[in-house]
Amino acid sequence: MHGRRKLTALAAVAAFSLALALSACGGETTAATTQPTGLPTTVPTALPSMPAGATGGEFGPACASIPTDPANPGSLEMMAQQPVATAAAGNPQLSTLVAAIQAGGLADTLNSAEAVTVFAPTNEAFAKIPKADLDKVLADKELLKKILTYHVVSGKTAPDALAGTHKTLEGQDVTVTGSGTEFKVNDTAMVVCGNIQTRNGVVYLVDSVLMPPA
Repeated sequence: MHGRRKLTALAAVAAFSLALALSACGGETTAATTQPTGLPTTVPTALPSMPAGATGGEFGPACASIPTDPANPGSLEMMAQQPVATAAAGNPQLSTLVAAIQAGGLADTLNSAEAVTVFAPTNEAFAKIPKADLDKVLADKELLKKILTYHVVSGKTAPDALAGTHKTLEGQDVTVTGSGTEFKVNDTAMVVCGNIQTRNGVVYLVDSVLMPPA
C-alpha cells in the first residue's frame, strides 16, 4: 500500500513537471513568432531601378516643357539613352537647332564625340534672328559650322563647374557667369534648362544664339 502511494506521488510530480515544461516551451514559441505589425516578412531580391534620365539635377523654367512620358523621344529618360545630336532631335524645343546641325553636317561629329557639353539654342533663340539673316547663315555651311561648334565644349560640364571660361570646338572661348540654377553665357544667353543628360554629353538650353567673336 505504501509502495502504491509512493508511485502515485512520483507520477503526480512527473506530470506537474511535464506541464511546466510544456508551458515554458509554449511561451518561448509565442515570443519567437510574434512580430511587430508593419514590418516586411520577406527580403526583396532586388532594388527598384531608376529611370535612365531621372537624375533630378535638371533646372530652369524651360524644363517644364520637356515631355514627361518616358516613351516620348524628347523625354529625359529617352534623351539620356541617345547620343547628343539624336537626343536633341527628339526635343521639341530644339527643332531649329537640329535642322542647323543637319545642314552643317555635324550630326555624326556630335554623336560620335566621347563627351561634350552643348549650349543648345532653343527655337525661341533662333526666332530672335531676322529670318533673312538666319536663312543666309543656314545657306553658308562653313559659317554655320563655325557658329554651331562655338556652342560645343569638350567634356561633360556639371553645373558646379559651369561658371568660368571654356574653350569651344570652334577654337575660341565662351564665358559662363552665375551659380546655383542661374547662369548666363557671354552675358547674352540665359540657361533656361540645364544639366540635361545624354549618352555622351550634357545639354544646357539657352535663350539666345551665341556668336563667335570676329
